[in-house]
Amino acid sequence: MKYSIFIIIGLIASAYSCNTKSTFISPTVEKITNTVYASGTIKSKDQYQVYSKANGIIKDLHVKEGDLVTKGQVLMILSNEAQALSYENAKLLADYSSTISNKEKIQQAQTEMEVAKLKVNNEASLLDRQKKLWAQEIGTKNELDQRELAYQTALSVYDASKLKYNDLQKQLKFQTQQTQKTAAISSLNMNDYLIKSELNGKVYSIAKEKGEMVNMQSSIAVIGDAKEFIIELQVDEYDISKIKSGQKLFISMDSYKGQAFEGIVHKVYPLMNEKSKSFKVEASFTKQPENLYPNLSVEANIIIEVKEKALTIPRNYLLVGDSVLTADHKKIKVVTGLMDYDKVEIISGITDKDKIYKPIR
Repeated sequence: MKYSIFIIIGLIASAYSCNTKSTFISPTVEKITNTVYASGTIKSKDQYQVYSKANGIIKDLHVKEGDLVTKGQVLMILSNEAQALSYENAKLLADYSSTISNKEKIQQAQTEMEVAKLKVNNEASLLDRQKKLWAQEIGTKNELDQRELAYQTALSVYDASKLKYNDLQKQLKFQTQQTQKTAAISSLNMNDYLIKSELNGKVYSIAKEKGEMVNMQSSIAVIGDAKEFIIELQVDEYDISKIKSGQKLFISMDSYKGQAFEGIVHKVYPLMNEKSKSFKVEASFTKQPENLYPNLSVEANIIIEVKEKALTIPRNYLLVGDSVLTADHKKIKVVTGLMDYDKVEIISGITDKDKIYKPIR
């Protein structure tokens, strides 16, 4: 029984010894790259969701998914009978309030003012004559006073007619401008029922069909650039301080299995998403793949730092607390530097002459 125990222990020790010997390595000098992982989606450049500026029913649909459109092109028309009547009514009011339509009123007021002016001139002449007679002691003081009163009355009537004429012109001008603006606003509101493209691009999706109701809160289509695409990535708050515009990255996509595409970071959005605890980072392809579509999922490695010659060991040879096991079974503390998925840089603690082995986990 004792011999059996010793045999078992010997076998275990022998197996352990063989295992450790088979995993002895020395640190190597090679290139190492420090990267930050990010995931995200492909977006068409200037991609946006189309919203209606008015509630209504789709009367006409002028495009379909996949169509190329130009800026200002009508995508769909909403039913707008009530707004059309409102516009016509506003136009009628504008026409009625215009100076041309009220020409008779202006001419009448002008005629009244001219007649009142003639009356003033006549009364002034009679008053002057009466004054001369009074100076020659002809006539009575009462007659002079009557002529003075008649002149003042005619002058008041003239002033009133002039004021009436000026007020009428101001009123008509105000009414004309007001009704014209009302008609212009109504015309703009009519345009709200014409849903147009805001850019030259491609219709990627349409959420509604002819005859369906649309409102101002729900997206009805997605439009974006037909050829150029961008990469929207989400970077964890732990890593965001390392990300800067101009950094290179490598992108992989399920739609291009086994391929990696180079890109460059060109915008870091400064506001964190509180729900996901991540930041949005925007990048573009250095050389864009031939066929891309919005909302394709991507994974990226953003290059933070590269060292061409670094002393490295495999990551799985590093113990918790940044130490390694040497060939003589000693635990040596090391100082680490850059790290990628496979390797870790050793700044100090061991050299390329040392032998270390992989710990049994």
